[in-house]
Amino acid sequence: MTSKNVETITDICEYQKLAQRTAPLDMEKQHRLSVAGLGLAGEAGEVADLIKKHLGHGHDLPMDKLIKELGDAQWYINEVASIFNIPMSKILTKNINKLADRYPDGFSEERSINRDKYGV
Repeated sequence: MTSKNVETITDICEYQKLAQRTAPLDMEKQHRLSVAGLGLAGEAGEVADLIKKHLGHGHDLPMDKLIKELGDAQWYINEVASIFNIPMSKILTKNINKLADRYPDGFSEERSINRDKYGV
């Protein structure tokens, strides 16, 4: 597969396939999983740091940098899913269904605070 820029990704399964072009497929599975897990933690930290500097230190929030860091975090999420042959569409579907069960009428502080009471 040759490298080419795309205009817009609208299909998570297409993203998953395209992202795998840059995955270290020749790496041993456990090592690859370790790198992916640590990479995800690192990228989540970079996103958190941008937000911390914005909210806590008065910095502007650089949207281009935020988008890039969120994309890097997504790449690592995709990598973990791909290692286990989990389609990203399955992850997103399960998440939306979990949220619908937890918050059937939209977000509620009451349901968030009292999850056990509502069985979610």
